[in-house]
Amino acid sequence: MKRICIMGLGYIGLPTASMFATKGLEVIGVDVRAQVVETVNGGNIHIEEPGLLAIVREATSSGNLRASLTPEPADAFILAVPTPLLEDKHADMRYVCEAAKAIVPVMRPGCLVILESTSPPGTSRDLLLPILESSGLKAGKDFNFTHCPERVLPGHILDELVGNDRVIGGFTPDCAKRASELYALFVKGNILLTDITTAEMVKVIENTFRDVNIALANETALLCEALGIDFSEVARLANRHPRVKLHNAGPGVGGHCISVDPWFLVERFPEHAKLIRLARERNDAMPHHVVHTVLGLIGSPADAKVAALGLAFKGNVDDCRESPALSVIELLKKEGIRVAVYDPHVKSGPPELCGLEECFQDADCAVLLTDHNEFKNINPDQVAKLMRKRVLFDTRNFLDHNNWSSAGFHVTVLGRGHAAQ
Repeated sequence: MKRICIMGLGYIGLPTASMFATKGLEVIGVDVRAQVVETVNGGNIHIEEPGLLAIVREATSSGNLRASLTPEPADAFILAVPTPLLEDKHADMRYVCEAAKAIVPVMRPGCLVILESTSPPGTSRDLLLPILESSGLKAGKDFNFTHCPERVLPGHILDELVGNDRVIGGFTPDCAKRASELYALFVKGNILLTDITTAEMVKVIENTFRDVNIALANETALLCEALGIDFSEVARLANRHPRVKLHNAGPGVGGHCISVDPWFLVERFPEHAKLIRLARERNDAMPHHVVHTVLGLIGSPADAKVAALGLAFKGNVDDCRESPALSVIELLKKEGIRVAVYDPHVKSGPPELCGLEECFQDADCAVLLTDHNEFKNINPDQVAKLMRKRVLFDTRNFLDHNNWSSAGFHVTVLGRGHAAQ
C-alpha cells in the first residue's frame, strides 16, 4: 500500500494520518471543516496533544501528508469520525454513514476499508456493509473490510498508538490480515486478529469495564460521605488486597469513549444491559451531587459566585467532550449561581471561560473539577485575597489541602464525610 485516505482529522484521525505519513505513505486527510484543512496544510494543529505538532510538521513538510475537504482514490480508507450520543442516549451514526458514502465513488477493486470509529456491535455488518457495497464491489471478494478500534488515552496518544496492542476484526480472515500488514508499519505492540463484530464488542466492553468500575468508586464515595469517613482512606486500604483495585472517585465521567460507549450496549440490548445502565446513571448523576454539595457550602446569597477550576474531562488535555465540568457549570447556572471558569489548557469554550484572577474575583466557593497539574501551583494565599468567602470543594482529591487550610479555606473533598473533613 502506498496511498491511504483518512476520513476525519480529530483526536484519532490526525495522529494516525501523521504516523502513516512519517512511515513513507502518501496520506490524504479529509475533514469537512475548512479551518481544520487549512490548519493542517499549514503544518499546525487544532487540538492539544503532546508531541503532535512536531509529527504533523514532519509529515506535512515531507509532502506525505496533505489535508482535503473531499476523499480521493486510495489503496486504503480509514474512517475515524465521531460517534456521539443523541439526547435519547442512542448512537449518532450520521458521521460514520456520511464518511462511508463519501468514499464509495472513489473505492477501487482491492482496496481496504477500515472503520476505526467506536461503534455499537453490529455496525460494520448491518449498517456500513450495504453502504460500501453500493459501490458495486463485494466485501471479502472485491475489497477488504475491517474494524480496527483505537484504544489510546488523550495526553498519551502518540505513545499508545505505537506501543499498545491492536485488535483488528476482519469481514474475513484475509481482510484482517491485510489490515494488520498496514498497521504493522508503526505498531510495536501485538496485533491481534478476530472477526469484525467481535472487534466492535471488544472496544465497547473495554470502556464499559472502566465505566462500571468508576461507578462503583463513585457510589462508594457517596456511602463514605454518609458514614462520615474518607473514601480515599477506604480505597487505599482496600487496594492492598491483591485482587482489588478501586478506581478514583470524581465529579462524573467524560471523554468521547467511557461516557458514551456503554450506552451503545444499553441501546442494543435494553433487557440485558441492566448493570451497565445503572453504572451509567450513577456516573451521569455525579454532577448533580457536586452541585448539591456546592449549594450547601455557599448557602443562598443572592449574587453567589463559583470559581470553577477546569473544563476538560481529564487533567492536562484540552478535550472537553462529554466533560462532567460542563454539566456542573450548567446546573449551577440553572440554580442562579454566577460561574467563572479557568482552564489553562482550553483556549475557547463557554462565555464563562476567563483568566485566573477574574475567575476567583469575589467568588464564594472554588470548585476543582479537572486535575490539571497547573492547579497545584495556584497560591492559596493570593487567591484568598480575591474571594468573598474562602471555601474550596475538591472533587478530585487532588490539591494540597493543608496549604489551602493554612490560607484560611474551609476545604471539602468529594467522598469525605463531615466527621473526616
